[in-house]
Amino acid sequence: MYLKPTLMASALALTLSLAAVSAQARDIIMGLVPAENNEEMIAKFEPMRAHLEKKLGQKVKVFTATDYSGVIEAMKKKRVDIAWFGPLSYYLAEQEAGAEAFAVGIGSSGKPTYWSYLLVPANSPAKSVSDLRGKAAAFVDPASGSGGLGPSYMVKKGSGMMPEQFFGKFIWAGTHDASIMAVKNGTVDVAAAADATYERMLKAGLINADTLRILSRLELPGPPLTYRKDLPADLKKNIQAAIVNAHNEGVKVSGFGTVTRYDAITPADYQPVRDMVKELGLKKEQMLK
Repeated sequence: MYLKPTLMASALALTLSLAAVSAQARDIIMGLVPAENNEEMIAKFEPMRAHLEKKLGQKVKVFTATDYSGVIEAMKKKRVDIAWFGPLSYYLAEQEAGAEAFAVGIGSSGKPTYWSYLLVPANSPAKSVSDLRGKAAAFVDPASGSGGLGPSYMVKKGSGMMPEQFFGKFIWAGTHDASIMAVKNGTVDVAAAADATYERMLKAGLINADTLRILSRLELPGPPLTYRKDLPADLKKNIQAAIVNAHNEGVKVSGFGTVTRYDAITPADYQPVRDMVKELGLKKEQMLK
């Protein structure tokens, strides 16, 4: 059957319109990456979930996975619409699932950045990264910015080698909490973690600043809040507006670490991460183990 161009255009417009209505009528799924204890993480993000639900007029549900690649895969299959990522997992989600950064949490420093730490026991003789050659190390996840990319970059800069070749024993702990506990308990000589998790565990009394010290640190672009690039434009606009204005509406703003508000950002703000991936020569399969 032949359709005139005008009819074809009308049919296409109707299809796109119906797709947009469908996307806005169903539940919105918010994905969380496993940076911390799962139950605590869900509870922390509840105020933001409830706020989004109210502002969008749609049910907003939470999806969690055991690792970063699980959230990325869910977004790729369109089972997740909005997701918090670390800077490196965002890079992967951008490549694999069409994720688009639109907001970043601002903490007490007033900056849209955070820190990747390499932690050692306070009595460790190590003075620099190069002193840890042949030692045991725990990083978080290959797709973690502060637990994978950042510490790998610090090791490469300090030794000229990648972690797998530099350390005598090298493990992926899975979460920042587990990585820190590994060095606290003496399972490893050095551990990687995000500053927010380190500070939270200090405050909770799970670790002690007198027994652990920061050997090296690297500043990274803050964990972005993203949505699928293919969501309807008006829905994306409403999501961003709800997030960046939440602090003005009495919402208990939450995020990774201490967050007082969210600022609007664009994918261009994460070019430093892309540059680090290139400098380290990381391949997709190395970051999605």
